[in-house]
Amino acid sequence: MSNNLLLWSFVVLPWFTLVLMKKRDIKRYMPAALFTIVTTSLVMESGITMKLWYIRETVYPLKETIPYVYGLAPVVAIWVLRYTYRSFWLYLAVDTAFNSIFAFFFTPWLVSRGIKDLYATSFSLFLIVTGLSLLLYTYQVWQDETLVTAEKGRFWTFFQPAANKPRFKDPEDKMGDL
Repeated sequence: MSNNLLLWSFVVLPWFTLVLMKKRDIKRYMPAALFTIVTTSLVMESGITMKLWYIRETVYPLKETIPYVYGLAPVVAIWVLRYTYRSFWLYLAVDTAFNSIFAFFFTPWLVSRGIKDLYATSFSLFLIVTGLSLLLYTYQVWQDETLVTAEKGRFWTFFQPAANKPRFKDPEDKMGDL
């Protein structure tokens, strides 16, 4: 299999697995997936600048980023959060397993294929992705607290335009019964 086809499969194929997930769960964890894309892109660019790794091969239109940042990483984040979210220690255990596979097996495999050069140790890469995972979990907790606040209506009606605010029933108001 060519590296180009392999890199495109890292982008496209993981998104098809979301067909197996409920729409409600996808909506709940999609902000975390987008957060994963942003933070992973920043770490990738920082690693290239600091000469921790070098990307030798990528796909059009990407120039400096490996495509798994836009496919494999966010979808794995969605699935891991879906099954482990309300149990931090379970999340940490599962994510540590995935991070170990990524740092000690997947990245060296990319190096052997000639897609990426790694100048840092695999252990330092493991620490970086584990830090990102902890940041992701913290972001999801914050996101859920924001949604709960919005659902309870504490600040929700305050930020709505006047046209969208619920009308109070007035016994003499015949238009409210329509």
